[in-house]
Amino acid sequence: MKKILIATSALVAVAVAGQAQASEKIKLSVGGYMEQWAGVASQDDAFANINAFQSDTEIHFKGSTTLDNGIEVGAAIELEGESSSSMVDEQYLYINGSFGQIKLGQEDGAAADMGITAPAVGPVGVNDGDLTNWVSMGTNGGIADTVFDGGDAKRLTYYTPVLGGFRVGVSYADSSTSEANDKATDGDEVVSAGIEYNADFDGVSLGLSAVGEHQGQGEWFSVGTNVGFGNFTVGASYGQKDKDYGVNENGTANADDTTGFDVGVAYSMDAAKVSLSYANGDIYNGTNGNEVNTVDLGLAYALGAGVDWKTSIFWFDSDGKGTTADNDGYGAVTGIKLSF
Repeated sequence: MKKILIATSALVAVAVAGQAQASEKIKLSVGGYMEQWAGVASQDDAFANINAFQSDTEIHFKGSTTLDNGIEVGAAIELEGESSSSMVDEQYLYINGSFGQIKLGQEDGAAADMGITAPAVGPVGVNDGDLTNWVSMGTNGGIADTVFDGGDAKRLTYYTPVLGGFRVGVSYADSSTSEANDKATDGDEVVSAGIEYNADFDGVSLGLSAVGEHQGQGEWFSVGTNVGFGNFTVGASYGQKDKDYGVNENGTANADDTTGFDVGVAYSMDAAKVSLSYANGDIYNGTNGNEVNTVDLGLAYALGAGVDWKTSIFWFDSDGKGTTADNDGYGAVTGIKLSF
């Protein structure tokens, strides 16, 4: 596998070599977003209140140049606005041409990029969302998920051109820990792949995806669909993570598989969008975990170019497994997202 990747990289380098003399030097543009939220939540007395305010900010630098042979070469760098162990969220080089797209750097795998989940427009969401920013799932508990993103490891990714509405993607990383470390530390190779289909039929849009990833001794997979007609979009997804996913030869597997599914509907009317979504997650972490059900009513309203007001009203119920405590409650979150 590694020999094939090295040979592929060499062929790409030869294809673009010697073509940059007449092209314009890359100039990075600045973009990104800022989200500022305020919320209230009620949960069991055993759990203290977590936050009244939350924020998420990223600064994006992007730029590209087109070589004499028509191949586009570009770069993308995403910086986190909050303090963390690493200020860089993603950074990668990409090459676009009639052959498709190649990415090399620290970025999501093909499965995470191509996965489809149910529509949701609020700031909390039900599928791998921000619920735990406002309430607690208890020790070793988790939230519902169907696309089990393995993180922004340093990897090589290839996407085919779109043919008849279909596109295929595949990624390879030599270690799942290469996101935070200069050198790989676990030796667990990560292979990520997906196939998607997008088409319009007389005013009806259809999106389908089937994605999956292998790491360590296990894997996960997910299927999802979104259907749009008139002002409505309906969708659903299902995912399952094997108990051995991410476990190397010296590790210990979870007690059972982790599964999740979601369903949702969204309606657009001029500058406003509203959604109602539900998700269930059956989560294992060793002998512990939880089963969580959550509902989110979301609202998004475009106040102006790049200025959106968003609100979520949510409910959840978490049944603990093993030593994980039960919890349930509800809450509301509102705020502004700025895109620039």
